[in-house]
Amino acid sequence: MKVLLTGGAGYIGSHTAVELLNGGHEVVVVDNLSNSSVTAIHRVERLTNKTIQFYEQDILDRPGLNEVFDKENIDAVIHFAGLKAVGDSVSDPLSYYHVNINGAISLCQVMSSFHVKNLVFSSSATVYGEPTKVPIDETSEITDAANPYGRTKLMIERILEDLCHSDPSLNIARLRYFNPAGAHESGEIGEDPSGVPNNLLPYVTQVAVGRREKLTVNGDDYPTPDGTCVRDYIHVVDLAKGHLAALNRLQQKPGLVTYNLGTGKGLSVMEIINAFESVNQIKIPYVLGPRRAGDIPTSYTNPDKAIAELNWQAEKTIDEICRDAWRWQEKNPEGYRGA
Repeated sequence: MKVLLTGGAGYIGSHTAVELLNGGHEVVVVDNLSNSSVTAIHRVERLTNKTIQFYEQDILDRPGLNEVFDKENIDAVIHFAGLKAVGDSVSDPLSYYHVNINGAISLCQVMSSFHVKNLVFSSSATVYGEPTKVPIDETSEITDAANPYGRTKLMIERILEDLCHSDPSLNIARLRYFNPAGAHESGEIGEDPSGVPNNLLPYVTQVAVGRREKLTVNGDDYPTPDGTCVRDYIHVVDLAKGHLAALNRLQQKPGLVTYNLGTGKGLSVMEIINAFESVNQIKIPYVLGPRRAGDIPTSYTNPDKAIAELNWQAEKTIDEICRDAWRWQEKNPEGYRGA
């Protein structure tokens, strides 16, 4: 199968490319490199000893995207491209609505023009908003997401649902991620955010490598066991394998499907810091700060549906997440920019 990855040079996209190539698929990547690096593509090619057809292309550019589809005989699309920082979405919502929603519409219009029917969408657990109960499963009530980033994901999910109702020949999987973390065990590809990291683990690793003085823990007064936010941290390689499982599911049982991808276990910010320090024998200096806009106290999943229907399950532990994240950062102190 020839699979197009939008945003395929990014964190989750590059790890998914590895798994696709190792699984015998052909990979085409479209990425505007606004928050990623072509170095990731080259490293994926070296890791797999296979080639990727790469296009530096923005999915908002319809004519440019049309050219890619015209050149490549695409069988399926995994849509990663978009803006993804919760805090930034609160301060700059218009950019998030413009890029994420219009980008998805542009992609779906081009897919329709070229009769590409298979799509895996990179959604988010933020669509659940502040849950009324945890663990969260796919039947949990969704009334509104907790922040503009989550609302863009929820709106795109509903657009895709409407598309499937209008065209029953479409096959779409909506994957609601919990908190991707870690890196490829080789240390060759990993999370390399532009500017100040918005996610916990890359901030921790940048403190560990000396790029940042200390970590600020955003809020210690949440209604959680130690007062810090609780999340479901899933190893990015496990997450990548979930996309292959979703593609296989679409081949076996077409239609619209939705899955939560997570471990089923919640860990607090302080538990992550302690695990990182213990596994890597590195002390992480931190200070307590105010809550961050858009954050909710607790979010973790019940992964039973994905286990049963995708034959997929997160296998890697938090220790492996912390070890692999540090291996990546230690080998790449400045990220891809230092390559």
